[in-house]
Amino acid sequence: MKLEISTTESSIISNFFSNYPEIKQLDFHILPLNTSTSNISDPFIRQIDAISNSLHQLGPLIYSLNEPVSAIVSDFIIASSLSQVSTNLNISLYIISTTSAKFYTTVAYLPVLLSDNPAAFKNLSSSLKIPGLGSVPKSSVPCSWLDDSPSNYVLKAYLLPNARALPQVTGVFLNTFDWFEPETIAALDEGRVTSALPLVLPVGPVGNNKLGEDNQCPWFAEQPAESVVYVNFGTTEPISSQQLREIKKGLEICGYKFLWVLKEELLELFGSTLLEEMEKKGKIVKAGEYEEAIIEHPAIGLFVNQCEWDSVMNAAWSGVPMLAWPQHGDQKLNAEVVEKAGLGRWVKEWGWGEENLVNGEEIAEKVKNFMGDVEMKVKAMKVRDQARKAKEIGGSSEKRLRKFIEMLKAEEK
Repeated sequence: MKLEISTTESSIISNFFSNYPEIKQLDFHILPLNTSTSNISDPFIRQIDAISNSLHQLGPLIYSLNEPVSAIVSDFIIASSLSQVSTNLNISLYIISTTSAKFYTTVAYLPVLLSDNPAAFKNLSSSLKIPGLGSVPKSSVPCSWLDDSPSNYVLKAYLLPNARALPQVTGVFLNTFDWFEPETIAALDEGRVTSALPLVLPVGPVGNNKLGEDNQCPWFAEQPAESVVYVNFGTTEPISSQQLREIKKGLEICGYKFLWVLKEELLELFGSTLLEEMEKKGKIVKAGEYEEAIIEHPAIGLFVNQCEWDSVMNAAWSGVPMLAWPQHGDQKLNAEVVEKAGLGRWVKEWGWGEENLVNGEEIAEKVKNFMGDVEMKVKAMKVRDQARKAKEIGGSSEKRLRKFIEMLKAEEK
């Protein structure tokens, strides 16, 4: 039996359902945003607005089909826009959250929190109390939530409206697994956060990357197992040029080979001569060349990352320990999850990325300590085993996906 899924983020959703041939995926074209009338520069927000402005196509597309559509599955960030569409079409709406269950829960509780106390963040003293989750330290709350400046437009214009739409959603897929965040997932399952929240379906890890053939990065062939420090802060983190130079210094003096992924404009910061000198101690590659293939390689011994959640799940799948260095947004709460699960260590004293300048000597010291931490490596491999167990037939994530399929089949009868 084929089940039709209408999607707005096809690459994410393809990964979620790739092993289930009974799910037939239907995509629709996202119209380009009118650049002449938009004053938004943030590419993430521009993409959200482009998707929202394309949703009027969804109804006609679905009505034109010869088969019924069983569900609409989309990213959390357009739940508000889609909730009315799905209601009008009488089709169940499922949302994908691409962060930790802990951060999802924090966002989902926002409507209750701000309804009771509209100035909750402005007057936040030490921690945020969330039923079923406990206390979220003020230091882990995204900085932009704590003021009334234009910087918190994401909270007001995107997170809060979508959180308010959650009671109209049938279920929420989480890219995590029961063993990795047991307390938070149990609180969501049992309705202890707030009874208005929809069913959660933790089905991760999703989107794990496979190395494939070694010729994708031949340099790895020369490196012993667990001997390379992998550094990747993505392509959107606003890391200062001063901090980048300190990272460079730390990698040069840590005593380990490294592979550092940088976006092209940052590569130019160091110049060709310095890059050639660094090649003696490691390798710097341009973002987009190898990073999707790196994490699975046996040469990787440590992953230095800001705790962007997809990267966390890739590390969990591969059993690679993390040095967590949150930069903004959900990343401190993600780092807390990483440390509690045993996947790595969070250097709390470094603060948010923009708060402190961490010197190269301190970076080198942490890298050396973590690379030599046998206990941390053993714990990370335990995470790997549990991640793979969750995805096996009968594992917690596989059972949740099967539950979703059975729910859709029941609705069709």
